[in-house]
Amino acid sequence: MNNELIEHIAKARGIETKYINAWGKEESVDESSKAKILRAMGYAVDDQAELQKQLEKEKRDYWLGYVNPVKIVREHEDIEIEVRVAIVQANSQFKFKLLLENGETIEHVFTPVAGEMLDVALIQDIEYQEYLISIPQTLPWGYHELELIDDENNLLSAQSLIVAPTRCYDANAIAEGKKIWGTSIQLYCVRSKRNWGIGDFTDLTFLIEKMALRGADFVGLNPIHALYPSNPDSCSPYSPSSRRWLNLWYIDPEMVDGFTQSNQVQTLIASENFQQTKQHAREVEYVDYSAVAHIKLPVLKALFEYFKQNCPQQEFNHFVEQGGESLQQQAIFDAVQDNLQQQGIFAWGWPSWPENLNEYSKPDVAKFAEQHPDLVNFYAWCQWIAAQQLEACQQKAKELGMTLGIYRDLAVGVSSGSAEVWANRDLYCADISVGAPPDPLGPQGQSWGLPPMEPNKLYDQGYQPIIDLYRTNMQSCGALRIDHVMALLRLWWVPGGGHATQGAYVYYPLDDLLALLCLESHRNQCMIVGEDLGTVPAGIRDIFAENNVLSYRVFFFETAPDGGFYSPSHYPEQAMATLTTHDMATLKGFWHCDDLKLGKELGIYKDEIELEGLFHARHVSKQRILDSLHGHGSIPHYISHDAHQVGMTQELNYAMQVHMAKAKSSLLALQLEDWLEMDKPVNVPGTCDEYPNWRRKLTMDVEDIFSLPEVNHLAQALKEARANTI
Repeated sequence: MNNELIEHIAKARGIETKYINAWGKEESVDESSKAKILRAMGYAVDDQAELQKQLEKEKRDYWLGYVNPVKIVREHEDIEIEVRVAIVQANSQFKFKLLLENGETIEHVFTPVAGEMLDVALIQDIEYQEYLISIPQTLPWGYHELELIDDENNLLSAQSLIVAPTRCYDANAIAEGKKIWGTSIQLYCVRSKRNWGIGDFTDLTFLIEKMALRGADFVGLNPIHALYPSNPDSCSPYSPSSRRWLNLWYIDPEMVDGFTQSNQVQTLIASENFQQTKQHAREVEYVDYSAVAHIKLPVLKALFEYFKQNCPQQEFNHFVEQGGESLQQQAIFDAVQDNLQQQGIFAWGWPSWPENLNEYSKPDVAKFAEQHPDLVNFYAWCQWIAAQQLEACQQKAKELGMTLGIYRDLAVGVSSGSAEVWANRDLYCADISVGAPPDPLGPQGQSWGLPPMEPNKLYDQGYQPIIDLYRTNMQSCGALRIDHVMALLRLWWVPGGGHATQGAYVYYPLDDLLALLCLESHRNQCMIVGEDLGTVPAGIRDIFAENNVLSYRVFFFETAPDGGFYSPSHYPEQAMATLTTHDMATLKGFWHCDDLKLGKELGIYKDEIELEGLFHARHVSKQRILDSLHGHGSIPHYISHDAHQVGMTQELNYAMQVHMAKAKSSLLALQLEDWLEMDKPVNVPGTCDEYPNWRRKLTMDVEDIFSLPEVNHLAQALKEARANTI
């Protein structure tokens, strides 16, 4: 292995050789990690002759390609296109034909040598030259097509030309200075007197109504991405099957046409097995996804049969047409998995499927779809029903005057066995897991089992997978939180089988991805929040701010160099403020160090010395929090100033929330768990089977929460505090 050549390719492919860790120290990436990552990208790092051939082919393809697959410019920027031609063509006449999104056509005739020369290369003994050609036009925002045509009117190449705004969308009220607030919730954890053991879109509608009446302007959700209907225990919302489609467990079957009319449905729900399973699913402390699937899936299939026989098909057919190949991929994936499970094959994801079905492009997959049209259509229909019910929730929020309504969450990736990877194997590096180097949230680093998109393949595909991703996740909501927004800049790639510390950062085209985010944000009138926690390079928050991507400010991390906590009034306006997150302890759990005790039980920490240090740091943090709360007059004077003497009471809990409501930040999100003074976390980073992640329910039915006088007093105090914040 030629280390010098490996180093050269690694730099060219955006693999960072050195980085600054979460504690401000420089770290070096191991040579073997770089080689493994390049191998995952498809480079023959163990065969120098083959590697040289690959590099030569890349060079040849670039220079013979005339124009790049995609070009993105911001509004008011000059439109300059890189064009590559053989030297004998440099004085020839060419034409750009611009096919605008609005149907307009613009032509621009040019000679390459009239432009600025950028580079020269020798390909198969022929000199090629690259020129920068300016197009003296101002184009509207949108997705346009540029065609390169020679002097004999031959189409030589085409490019996606995208024009984007400079900033993401701002809701009018927020642009005018309104400070809004809302609650964030893991939808699956919602208990109610009517759901089937898992929160659903009807529960969400109820929550929206109750929050709107109390002055809230949004309800924030965990990712509601598609999971695995035939493998229900694969339940992490951050390890989905697809980020473009929805989790069908959130469908409320009782709101689907035919529920009361279908004899088949009524027979199913009247059965003793159904009633017992439903009662069990509702009563257990943690969501029993298998039980939910056991009762929901048969009922949904019966409702689909009713739909086929008794309901108009036009709207559904239109939905299928609009969903295109992406919807077909998801529906076929779910149908294949369902079919395999019916045969008694535990097919957790495509890597465990028969070889003839383990990739969307294989002929037997098309044959399967032809042989099982009803099953494929059923899963497409489920997506239609889910989309309808989600949109109804957002419409209810708008009717009630919420500024944003639903606030959605976009996960950083999909699981290795997912429909997205199955359908686009070339785009994803299946032998890599996205994660994070060691930081305060994960002292041993994290590896999430999510294969990353390969940046160069993404570029070759004209960024279409990202465009689709942004667009679909901005439906039926007023704001979108980008989980681990640093992924727009770089991702921590961990080679398969390696420890999380043995990874490296791989860079992505930040400017292009931000431009697409800005364009889709305006198209969908959706605000953007970037979860910018963890290891944040210097200056990156400024870039996000320039693009109007709101920062995500968590109280426990907002500390000054001396260890004191910043006043919420000093938080940036262009931000969402919160006390804690789904990856952290609840307020009560934090104060009583329950997360540290649980971490010890689960073996998360290296040794007792590390754990003792964390307990000490926690006490110091609690003391500084008390100092800050007393200093701002946010808690009564009779509460002790000594953290040793203060437990987490409802008074202290609610006082901290009202303290945060005075944040200067435009948005404030508070967890419903903290309203209920819950102590158990919903997720413990760095664990899988050791803890029931993504299952812990609320301790109270959602209908009862808003009958509590203390909750209503808190909501009123939050409303007043936000209204009085300048």
